[in-house]
Amino acid sequence: MRRLLGRHRAAEAEIAGEVAAAAAVATVPAEPDLQAAAFFDVDNTMMRGASIYHFARGLATRGMFTSSDLLKFAVGQAVFRLRGNENPEHIAVARETALAFVAGSKVDDVVRLGEEIYDEEMSDRIWAGTRALAQSHLDAGQRVWLITATPVELARVIAQRLGLTGALGTVAESQGGVYTGRLVGDLLHGPAKAEAVRALARREGLDLTRCTAYSDSANDLPMLSLVGRAVAINPDSELREHAKKHGWPVRDFRTGRKATLTALPIAAGVGAVAGGIAAGIALRRHYRSG
Repeated sequence: MRRLLGRHRAAEAEIAGEVAAAAAVATVPAEPDLQAAAFFDVDNTMMRGASIYHFARGLATRGMFTSSDLLKFAVGQAVFRLRGNENPEHIAVARETALAFVAGSKVDDVVRLGEEIYDEEMSDRIWAGTRALAQSHLDAGQRVWLITATPVELARVIAQRLGLTGALGTVAESQGGVYTGRLVGDLLHGPAKAEAVRALARREGLDLTRCTAYSDSANDLPMLSLVGRAVAINPDSELREHAKKHGWPVRDFRTGRKATLTALPIAAGVGAVAGGIAAGIALRRHYRSG
């Protein structure tokens, strides 16, 4: 009797296994679409607030600089964004502060800190709606790139954590694994983003008329106007008006209090990099004390 019962159970298990296998639905990988890609700005487009501000917060929690430094950093970003300053003098200041952010730092240390701080400070600030848009491009077999004025090492960390293709960001020169304090080229901001997209398209064989770009800021109009489809995400007033005039889709994932809070500790484009001086001070203090 026990043998018969055991055989019966074995037979049922086999049938259950076969039925489960037959009912399993395999996800068929999308055919690569090698001529189309999507480009996403980071600050306030993919992420609430400025990535460099969140990085600075992470450094503050490690005791690398004071809460007063962080407050000055946040206020400076808010003022910059409200005034909308984009003149050459402010661009030059942003360039210098970007250099201060990395000068004398080890590349590996910046990457390691970026990974830690992303997990602690940034991962829960990703806009779910924007992340879903990026995933839809990946599901269609298209490559998805972040494009930001943030240092490229931090941009790459964000892209890797999100499972995206890669990132384009401001490139700082390094020698022997240590940043020299000089930029390679210039800040990846405004027209420079459009030039980066053009260069990547040439390298990767992309058809820009089949590409899509996403941003929250009118500073990115050169990039948005370059591709076949532009989408305004959480747009500032100027971009919202431009999008309305040109029939571009607008997606706003901010609501009520969240939208108000987002406007304070952020900086679009150059403002985000300019604020990086606080993080640069923290890193220099860290290395000197070490």
